[in-house]
Amino acid sequence: MRTTLTIDDSLASELKKRALETGKPFKQVVNEALLTGLQQKTLRKSRAYRLKPASLGAPMPGVNLDKALLLADELEDMSLRAKLEQRK
Repeated sequence: MRTTLTIDDSLASELKKRALETGKPFKQVVNEALLTGLQQKTLRKSRAYRLKPASLGAPMPGVNLDKALLLADELEDMSLRAKLEQRK
């Protein structure tokens, strides 16, 4: 198929250089480069996301971690009490 492409000057220079080095026609070098790029794109697999766990320490005594909403309420109440005490 015949088509017109606009190629950056630096890329065109590299392609011409490759054509001279390999003795292949410019058209063939361009087609091979495009094909290689397309194949690498399909072969590339995404890396698995890895999360590094960080220890937050042991829970405070008397805190039941099974009841998260209750824990959040207690922590919020403690924070509000601390802020109110600072205002005195």
